[in-house]
Amino acid sequence: MTQTSDNVTWLTQEAYDQLKAELEYLSGPARTEIAAKIAAAREEGDLRENGGYHAAKEEQGKQELRVRQLTQLLESAKVGEAPAADGVVAPGMVVTIAFDGDPDDTLQFLLASREYASSDIETYSPQSPLGSGVNGKKVGEDAVYELPNGKKAAVRILDAKPYQG
Repeated sequence: MTQTSDNVTWLTQEAYDQLKAELEYLSGPARTEIAAKIAAAREEGDLRENGGYHAAKEEQGKQELRVRQLTQLLESAKVGEAPAADGVVAPGMVVTIAFDGDPDDTLQFLLASREYASSDIETYSPQSPLGSGVNGKKVGEDAVYELPNGKKAAVRILDAKPYQG
């Protein structure tokens, strides 16, 4: 779970440990692996027309960007508790909403920072239009948020429970 305010990111211990493990992997074994890929591609000859070399260098750049992001995030992180299971939407919770009050048109998502995004569940930032619209609302309440086209959309909070990973 993450909640960002004043350049401080609040993380549960679980989230902190997960991100720290990712950083350790990317800073160690993953760097070694990408260096080996680059060396192998370099041995293939002319670098100007070597697709494997360019792909490996691009992968290395993305990896190093992620290392910088994680380093910065973890340096400013404060470890805290998971949100209470009190039915109030907060960062770190899995939220289920119904669009325009239609119980058949629902969406379930994790309200958290993108750094904690998971392939298991869609993640919305607390700063996103939907995230800021539902944050602080209680189960059963309606929330209104602004769409990219400037129109308003209404949703009903059906459920809010702490993310279990």
